Amino acid sequence: MLLSALVETSGRVAGTSARSGKVALIAELLRRAAPEEIEPAAAFLAGRPRQGRIGLGWAAFEAASDSAPATGDLFATEAEGAQDSSAARAPTLTVADVDAAFGRVLHLAGRGSAHARRRVLADLMRRATTEERDFLIRLALGELRQGALGGVMEEAIAAAAELPVAEVRHAAMLAGDLQTVARTALVEGRAGLARFELRLFRPLQPMLAQAAEDLPDALSRLGEAGLEYKLDGARVQVHRSGADVRVFSRRLNDVTAAVPELVEAVLELPAEEMILDGEVVALGSAGAPQPFQETMRRFGRRLDVERMRAELPLRPFLFDLLRLDGRDLLDRPARERAAALIELAPGIVVPRRVTGVLAEAEGFFDQALEAGHEGLMAKALEATYQAGGRGLSWLKIKPAHTLDLVVLAAEWGHGRRSGWLSNIHLGAREEATGAFVMLGKTFKGMTDAMLAWQTERFQNLAVAREGHVVHLRPEQVVEVAFGDVQGSPQYPAGLALRFARVKRYRQDKSAAEADTVETVRAILRGQVRKARAVAPQTPRPNGEAGC
Repeated sequence: MLLSALVETSGRVAGTSARSGKVALIAELLRRAAPEEIEPAAAFLAGRPRQGRIGLGWAAFEAASDSAPATGDLFATEAEGAQDSSAARAPTLTVADVDAAFGRVLHLAGRGSAHARRRVLADLMRRATTEERDFLIRLALGELRQGALGGVMEEAIAAAAELPVAEVRHAAMLAGDLQTVARTALVEGRAGLARFELRLFRPLQPMLAQAAEDLPDALSRLGEAGLEYKLDGARVQVHRSGADVRVFSRRLNDVTAAVPELVEAVLELPAEEMILDGEVVALGSAGAPQPFQETMRRFGRRLDVERMRAELPLRPFLFDLLRLDGRDLLDRPARERAAALIELAPGIVVPRRVTGVLAEAEGFFDQALEAGHEGLMAKALEATYQAGGRGLSWLKIKPAHTLDLVVLAAEWGHGRRSGWLSNIHLGAREEATGAFVMLGKTFKGMTDAMLAWQTERFQNLAVAREGHVVHLRPEQVVEVAFGDVQGSPQYPAGLALRFARVKRYRQDKSAAEADTVETVRAILRGQVRKARAVAPQTPRPNGEAGC
């Protein structure tokens, strides 16, 4: 299959707002793919290479463009209307060509590997048309947002294979690999999908949560619910058979060596076989939960586990039980899974309370925040375990902060946002100098009307262009909601906002009235003080409430 056919489908998917339309377009392309093309085609349409992260950034593509014959500006934007000599070139690249090239890039290592990568990438760019190059760059950089995430892809695979969506979803959860499921479904049909089952030491995709506006919103959707502390830790899935314990990350990587505390705790449980879902959280010197980036230090590439364990101990919190001594629990209601988990591991179950009463839920929410955690999870009591973020079975509730910041730059969008300035660079004011310091980017929370308005507004504020980035006079103030602040070496102030989204543009405020870097630092200090002041609570044996 020519890559151009997939690129055309990708563009049509991005330009289609209806979910059913996206599903139909993807399904039609998957039907046309040869068996060996299905896996890379499904991965590309989902917005990522089949190999995952392959270590390519803007610099790699710039170097590749220098190595390739001049064929126009590799980074020209649609808004600039860039055209080059490759525009009229007949497409020759195939999906298999690209998949093989990405595979070579991933596995090149050692002396001379940078040069070899550049050669592979330059050859790919030389053979690609303008549209294909744009697609490949965005695909490799993880910026191919075309509205074809897991749920849409599962529906498309089911439609292409003429199978029930529920069977494809179930297989994808158990396989942990949607591309493998795509090929199996289209080549082998229902009989092939039946082979996917819950197996020890083969991690499955984790169940995810959607955000609720607040506690009243969550309880209005779920009624009586299981409320649990929402932790800011690292998601883990634990498999045990006898004395063999393995731990997998949210991305399904084996991280057993990094978490000996968790392995030891699971070996003490009174059962021989189990699959558990939970998180680990780093503890500070006072025994308080630390910010997420501190926990992630335990998962570095070069590990001195014993030293790190002494410096930054981890505490496990379990919140689901998927298999116990030969019995699969995936399809059992959440209340049954929770009861079985509490009986199995009362000392390491996340603090939990079952209620539908708002006042009681608010009290529990306050306990979670006072203990240094992010908020609460609300879980439907009758829900089965389903991978991904579909549905409303798990809801997360967190307090939101807001800041008035200044837009420093904006990036031209692509896919559905082509022709609009979309991703904005956020800056806080440095009180001493009046300069603005970048704290991160966001493209979330923007309506079509907002995108149209800001595209016109930002072009009037433009002072320079750098590839797809338009730099602006620091005049426009935007109100941004965010989850919390974290330390980050990526930005000059050493700070970054997590989960930032646009609430509104403040035409009533000047840049001189924007929030300061010191205000942002104070929020971070407040988070750290809270973490240091409070030690984590030990859950009661019945698991229904924290102490």
